[in-house]
Amino acid sequence: MKTTRDKFGTFNGETIYKYSLENDNGMKLSCLNLGCIVTDILVPDREGKFENVVLSFNNVDDYIRYQTYFGAIIGRVAGRIKNSEFELNKKKYLLSANEGKHHLHGGTDGFHEKIWNASTFQTDQEVGVEFTYTSKDGEGGYPGNVHIQVTYTLTNDNRWKVRINGTTDETTLLNMTNHTYFNLSGNGKTDILNHQLTMKSDRFLELDEDLLPTGKIMDVEGTVFDFRHGRKIRDGILSPHPQNTIVGNGYDHPFILSEKKEAIILKEGTNGRKLVIETNQPSVILYSGNSLKEDYAIKEGVPVRKYLGLCLETQGFPDAIHHPHFPSIILEPNQRYMAETTYTFGVE
Repeated sequence: MKTTRDKFGTFNGETIYKYSLENDNGMKLSCLNLGCIVTDILVPDREGKFENVVLSFNNVDDYIRYQTYFGAIIGRVAGRIKNSEFELNKKKYLLSANEGKHHLHGGTDGFHEKIWNASTFQTDQEVGVEFTYTSKDGEGGYPGNVHIQVTYTLTNDNRWKVRINGTTDETTLLNMTNHTYFNLSGNGKTDILNHQLTMKSDRFLELDEDLLPTGKIMDVEGTVFDFRHGRKIRDGILSPHPQNTIVGNGYDHPFILSEKKEAIILKEGTNGRKLVIETNQPSVILYSGNSLKEDYAIKEGVPVRKYLGLCLETQGFPDAIHHPHFPSIILEPNQRYMAETTYTFGVE
């Protein structure tokens, strides 16, 4: 097990560092103190070949310029907030509108572009990085001073553990996630259309034309949203279902998880790579990369295109503040926000 730190670039006059974690099996995870961005996850295929299974850039400028959220921590609130406003304790709060009239992924002042304090740690069986950041009262339009701790841990059994803790001194909203784009083909060699996904979910949230939840909870039965027995991502891209076409032909939907253990399994049949995800969060956003632009390239030099990667964003329900029947994302001063997700990499 080992950790290293190298200079990656600069942002707003401050040095951005790349922290690399490596276990005894040769699996390696690298991340930045800019947005807690994950730049590399190197894992073997069934032949033992190590390749990067996440989409990333090789410089700071590209992360800022292209706004893909590749690998970043998202907050204060992941997803969209309708009309960039909400009400708490009879007081109205206005947020920055960065997607039409709506607020997306923390807006123009989100956690994905913050420089975090970072420190590494190591034991016999794991290595990790602990990131901390204090979001001041009024940042992004949100109330309360919120202290966040994000911990990335790499274990000797090829698990990447993400733990997010948060506290506030005033009633506020908090619903965070990691926005890594996975591609198990390795180094972006192919798109993700033939990735096989299995999810323990029998319901998903209906979206409107602005990709906001309508409040209606839909049954997956008989649709291409039924991943309970596994299906290829391609099914949703080719589907004429209105919910697939409304998001640009594919998926960008919150799935309600019915079980936490082995809740999500992603496989790439050609090389045998397998990813198993477990979480304490109530839902996962499956995003199939429908809106990826085509005028830039990832770090391996592969041109970006639709469906080059997919996101599995474990989190609370999006826009929950406007839907009282959704699980609450309100955080009180006497509470602690705790989100945990584990990604286990293997082959079969």
